[in-house]
Amino acid sequence: MFNDINSQMQFGLVKFIIGFNEFIVIYLILINIGLLGLFAFSVRSLWRFIKSTIVSDYDQIRKSDLTLPVSLLVPAFNEEPTIVHTVSSLLNLSYREYEIIVINDGSTDNTLVELIKAYQLEIRSDPVRLQLSTKPIRAIYKSLKHPNLIVLDKDNGGKPDALNAGLNITRYPLFASIDADSIIEEGALLRLVRPFIEYPEETIAAGGIVRIANGCEISNGKVISAKLPKSKLAVMQVIEYVRAFLAGRAGWSAARSLLIISGAFGLYKKREVIAAGGYSDATDSEDAEIVFRLHRRMHEQGKKYRIVFVPDPVCWTEAPETLRALTAQRSRWHRGLLQTLWMNRDMFLRKRFGVVGLIGIPWYVLFELLAPIFEVLGYIVIPLSWFFGILSGQHVILFIFISFFFGALLSIGALALDELTFRRYSRWQDVLRLMLYGFLENFGFRQYLAFIKVKALVEACWNRRTWGEMNRIGFGNRSVKSIV
Repeated sequence: MFNDINSQMQFGLVKFIIGFNEFIVIYLILINIGLLGLFAFSVRSLWRFIKSTIVSDYDQIRKSDLTLPVSLLVPAFNEEPTIVHTVSSLLNLSYREYEIIVINDGSTDNTLVELIKAYQLEIRSDPVRLQLSTKPIRAIYKSLKHPNLIVLDKDNGGKPDALNAGLNITRYPLFASIDADSIIEEGALLRLVRPFIEYPEETIAAGGIVRIANGCEISNGKVISAKLPKSKLAVMQVIEYVRAFLAGRAGWSAARSLLIISGAFGLYKKREVIAAGGYSDATDSEDAEIVFRLHRRMHEQGKKYRIVFVPDPVCWTEAPETLRALTAQRSRWHRGLLQTLWMNRDMFLRKRFGVVGLIGIPWYVLFELLAPIFEVLGYIVIPLSWFFGILSGQHVILFIFISFFFGALLSIGALALDELTFRRYSRWQDVLRLMLYGFLENFGFRQYLAFIKVKALVEACWNRRTWGEMNRIGFGNRSVKSIV
């Protein structure tokens, strides 16, 4: 009798393991079908975009009275190595009317000192309209050299608080959030504002593409020549960024379900963000959370609106070159995704939130948030099942084929699309190296990211929140600790 019970339990366990392995394979097939479909949608969207911009006269847009002035918000905490280069790039923008507001969020290094020296800042006593509550402001500086440059010095309150403080002193109807370790191309703002000119009533937010600056030749706040970094880890991130923006966000934008605009380079209607309550520190990803909140508010008010991705305005940013810094950054991103999705769980599969509620959010829950869990389990359970004779070798080969072949196909496809449309890397050696790494990243790098994301979910369950540190090389080749 006991032998029969034991046999039944073993049979049930084996059946469960086989079923679980089959579920993982089917789950991965569904993800890859979805990603390939999204890639096809992105290709179609980018082709239409390229055709529509062939005859675009950006000089006319720059001179037009319809081109709204823009406030550029640059929150900075311990950004001594890069802040002057970032501000220099912003001062060189080809745009009719704009102001630059750098928010020094209680830096403990020489961020403020570098700004004062570089731009001849002096304290001013202008009044501040407190539309959003923030940490105390210590002083407001204006540049004697550049009338459109303002530096706000305040107590440390985090990036969302810094952005809200900047919003309180903005003068213009549009504002852009820009990371302090970034360089904006000269014509990027002009290109990013285009949707606000074409659809002035509907467009409430737009995001550009973020590319990796590591390895590039940079002078006076400008990327002179785009080159790949020497660091293998940074090259992997070049591929990852191209795939995420051109094979992902371009498609979601076309589907009216863009849920993330990078905090490094996004443009917003100020009145809509302030009406939504400004930026929140309730999550570790304020950039995603504000976009979710804008979607919610527009749907709840029954307003027609557009939140779009524009593929040709480029923001160059410094990527982590150590595993420690990369781990801290990606953990924060994935925790932020979980927190944001949880805060907006009532939008999940809700028809009144349109395609965002029916397709966008379910995709992010099922195939962005949870995918690392099943991917990691697949790497562990399937080989063990084969080792103990539960699964056949064909099943393992199928898992490997789905996991690695489709990932490489998507990466190489995104790189080819980038080369055909924007051709950022002129040297054929760089293009070949990218293609090679587009294949190699699936053997180690992707798995490491999956483990990081699982770790982040565990941290989120324990309510652990940290930004981590990154040794920034800086555009001036100096090294100092800064926030990731």
